Amino acid sequence: MTDATIPPGSDRSAGHVHDSASVGYSSGAETYEAGRPDYPTEAATWLRDVVGVCPGRTVLEVGAGTGALTTRLADTGARLCVLEPVSAMRAKLVRRVPDASVVAATAAAIPIRDASIDIVVCAQSFHWFATRQALDECSRVLVPDGVLALLWNVRDETVPWVKRLSAITDAYEGDTPRFRTGEWRHVLPGSAFVEIDHRQVSHAHVGSVDQVIVARTLSVSFVAAMVDEQRRVVERRLRAFVDDEPALAGRSRVAFPYQTAMFAYRKRAP
Repeated sequence: MTDATIPPGSDRSAGHVHDSASVGYSSGAETYEAGRPDYPTEAATWLRDVVGVCPGRTVLEVGAGTGALTTRLADTGARLCVLEPVSAMRAKLVRRVPDASVVAATAAAIPIRDASIDIVVCAQSFHWFATRQALDECSRVLVPDGVLALLWNVRDETVPWVKRLSAITDAYEGDTPRFRTGEWRHVLPGSAFVEIDHRQVSHAHVGSVDQVIVARTLSVSFVAAMVDEQRRVVERRLRAFVDDEPALAGRSRVAFPYQTAMFAYRKRAP
């Protein structure tokens, strides 16, 4: 553990975790880990060449989930600290990346010293805590000219069957924060950060229908948070969709198309 963090086991989590995340990810951590795609090799290259993740740098990952990106960050040789507020996700993360320094905390109250982090990374998570309080905390822990990196694997809804699949679950989202709404963008103008890079790359999650479509959809926070009978209804709709969709029916393996969206912001000079 880098000296930037508090001792392990000190739970200083503060700030609200949305019910869809706290309930859905607590009960659905297993499905989340099984159904979510990895990140493309281009993301690792971007983190190295644009964001500056490399040996000698101290990186904080906020909202790491079960550690899909943490494994790539750990391989860079950077000093790594990880925040994850949901205990079931944190347990998966610790098993997946046993050498990571993991702390139970939220972006609203980061238990790390001022100006002790070179890079903050949020993968598949920033939309959950896109508030000025969280941005101020990221700015506080970053060194001058530190970088905030945001990444998402986003369903490629230009593909017709993907758009139809999304329609099955989107009706259930309620007030759950999501990348696709763009609400997360509104907190950035006027903040301590200025955008330095934005790009998208194509990506595919290849696997069985059960893994890349059923498990992936059931891992969506607000679906995972449903009571069992509601979730079974969604699963039946998913399987009926697969059986009726010519691009999917009868296939043992499918390639689920994604766009990986990456945004880098530099902390403004005081």
